[in-house]
Amino acid sequence: MPPPDDTPREDLPPGPPIARLLAVMARLRDPDGGCPWDLEQSFETIAPYTIEEAYEVAEAITTGDRAALKDELGDLLLQVVYHARMAEEEGSFGFDDVAGAIAEKMIRRHPHVFGDATVADAEAQTGAWERQKAEERARKAAAEGRTASVLEGVSAALPALMRSVKLQRRAARVGFDWPDTGPVLAKIEEEIGELREEIAAGDADRLEDEMGDVLFAVVNLARHLGVDPETALRRCNAKFERRFRGVEDRLAAQGRTPDQSGLDAMEEIWVGIKLEEKRKKVP
Repeated sequence: MPPPDDTPREDLPPGPPIARLLAVMARLRDPDGGCPWDLEQSFETIAPYTIEEAYEVAEAITTGDRAALKDELGDLLLQVVYHARMAEEEGSFGFDDVAGAIAEKMIRRHPHVFGDATVADAEAQTGAWERQKAEERARKAAAEGRTASVLEGVSAALPALMRSVKLQRRAARVGFDWPDTGPVLAKIEEEIGELREEIAAGDADRLEDEMGDVLFAVVNLARHLGVDPETALRRCNAKFERRFRGVEDRLAAQGRTPDQSGLDAMEEIWVGIKLEEKRKKVP
């Protein structure tokens, strides 16, 4: 009796890669012989993976690893296909509807490319883009019988730092913004003073509020300086991790662990690593 054939059977239609991917997802979600895990998933359970994959794309871009970027873009595309398949199963829309809608949106928002409009430069195009999006929001609100807000459409699911930037930019477009960094720095100092007062008072609820005010003010400064706070904090996290691992390595060479060393000893090593990186111009 011949041994069993363990080669996976595809039974998928030939065609372009995107058609093949759609067929793979359809097979995974097929109640008759599909994957039990994939069949159990919903929009809500898949959403965290979608967010995670987007961040992994960003990380691959940051590291400059093009092979990883290709893989991560594939993982992100799978998320789109996954959501579209579930929507198709419930009769809402399919992948072609998603692709068609975004293609039409890009055409509509680029009249200088697909129409007769002209723009002077990228900055002018950004302004035109934002005006078009505002008009679309206003039309949607009018159709629903309500007044459109300048802040409408800023997703609550965004990371808090990113959402703060978007909220501030929207408000700034209608003049709710300081003209330079001077008042922003003063606001940060004011918020830190209020935080000190709440620390002294020991009110846990107020501490959270005041801490949020400090963070929001710092994000505002980053926006005024043209610095993306999400990127800045990611770089700072990477720098902290690199330096702390260096502390661990040097302590290990001495036969010690961090919890056996004390703050003063670790701080001394940390400062030494920091000075070395400064001399080597490590970012």
